[in-house]
Amino acid sequence: MTDSSKRPIAVFDLDNTLADTAHRQRFLERKPRDWDAFFAAAPDDPPIPEGIALVRESAKECEIVYLTGRPERCRRDTLDWLAAQGLPDGHVHMRRNDDRRPARRTKLEILRSLARTREVRVLVDDDELVCGDAERAGFAVVRAHWTAPSAALERAQEVEGRT
Repeated sequence: MTDSSKRPIAVFDLDNTLADTAHRQRFLERKPRDWDAFFAAAPDDPPIPEGIALVRESAKECEIVYLTGRPERCRRDTLDWLAAQGLPDGHVHMRRNDDRRPARRTKLEILRSLARTREVRVLVDDDELVCGDAERAGFAVVRAHWTAPSAALERAQEVEGRT
């Protein structure tokens, strides 16, 4: 049962929704993929104006929750990046370091968990598979189409369970 006495939740993905990962895609396009370098470069991600504006607007009515496929080992860099952008505080859900399940499975699991006790007003994500599964599960979704799609990142999210 949801608690209607609390503000609804707006859930935001990070990579290619709020943070532009284009400058670090090169680490995923080579063989073998250099995951350490890919994640080490995340603090240098430029903010995506459309996503940043939507977080700030959503924070007027909703509690903000960040839901990323980044591994837990990236937490400090991720929190520092969010603070550097002046984004609203919010709980950050991250993937366990050893979790290689597809992003759509891990994210939907967390969304359902959040929805057990709170109204989830919206999910904002760039991953089409995550968005489709969330919509089929009854969640309102905003597709973050403000960056160019990356086949390497899509493979990382869905097949390799890496982000």
